[in-house]
Amino acid sequence: MESIELFAGAGGLALGIAQAGFQHKFLLEKDRKACQTLKLNQNFLFKDTLEKQIIQSDISTFSFDRVKNNISLLAGGPPCQPFSRGGLHRSYLDRRDLFPQLLRAVRSLQPKIVLIENVKGLLRKSFTEYFEYIILQLTYPKIVIKSDETWIEHLYRLEQYHTKGKVKGLHYHVVFRLLNAADYGIPQKRERVFIVGIRSDLNLEWSFPHPSHSQDGLLWEQWITKQYWEQHKIPCPQCPEQLIPRIKRLESRLFPPEHQRWLTVRDTIHDLPEPKEEDNQSIPNHTLHNGAKIYPGHTGSPLDEPAKTIKAGVHGVPGGENMMQFADGKVRYFTIREAARLQTFPDHYQFEGSWTKILHQLGNAVPVLLAEKIADHLQMSLRSIESQHD
Repeated sequence: MESIELFAGAGGLALGIAQAGFQHKFLLEKDRKACQTLKLNQNFLFKDTLEKQIIQSDISTFSFDRVKNNISLLAGGPPCQPFSRGGLHRSYLDRRDLFPQLLRAVRSLQPKIVLIENVKGLLRKSFTEYFEYIILQLTYPKIVIKSDETWIEHLYRLEQYHTKGKVKGLHYHVVFRLLNAADYGIPQKRERVFIVGIRSDLNLEWSFPHPSHSQDGLLWEQWITKQYWEQHKIPCPQCPEQLIPRIKRLESRLFPPEHQRWLTVRDTIHDLPEPKEEDNQSIPNHTLHNGAKIYPGHTGSPLDEPAKTIKAGVHGVPGGENMMQFADGKVRYFTIREAARLQTFPDHYQFEGSWTKILHQLGNAVPVLLAEKIADHLQMSLRSIESQHD
């Protein structure tokens, strides 16, 4: 099953898709350092593929006409800045809004499945119309905007076509979901929108994978069975006062939570040595970077919870997402290796660039394990319909 990824970045989504069994035809990325990271890891990204194509290009100037149409999966996360809470919120007025380019690729390649990832801010009330516009364009990619038409006029035309109900030609059945990565075994509270479009002629039944982990599961093992602290061989601390009512409700249950517990920062980095300022030759990218500070609202990620969302920034990131906070209140920055683990990159994965550049790559990445779980769910569904036609 061949796949293509656009806006590949450091390769989180691409690696997860490859691990799910898809074979990338090529990865497209504009940033030079990100492309260097992809090339360092091409043997993991292009499993069982002789031709390893990492294309450094602006998608706006890239022609998809040279690509054969037999693509099972087209994936990508267009730049999130037009919709991010930390951005200017300019949506379709932002020149970095590259959803139109992704939809151009869909029209040209007509893949069986389209997988899109973006920030939670895409679902904000102020973007409601534009989000509907994205969904309807993906549903009917052949109904393109006219040269004398505004996007809102195009939206009205798409709505009319959609409600008419007489659909001809290429179209997709589209579903979307806001997923919290922590609910799928990723040690990070990372909420992202995933959009899946399935080509209508496949008659494919599909739904997002069910969550496997929960906060209740973590609280149960921390404050009721105390297994969490025993596992890490540390004394059980006093339960935070604000959690006591919830713990009492959990204790009243006859059975433990059905889901596994959320994974924490401590779970993720417990076997790494404390980083030093000089390079650690045995553990690449595990070097201490000084300068982490606490100030109001900028407190870092507690060790015994999933991390806050790793973000594409370093100094002054709201909430201190790229720092860890110890029980005594002290903080330090995550090393590159620690941040990569929180994004579920394997330890053999290498990164190219300065500390700031790499954290930017990591903050923009999709957690590898979450990408793999969604892609595996898609791949199994495709396999099932293929076996029916054998």
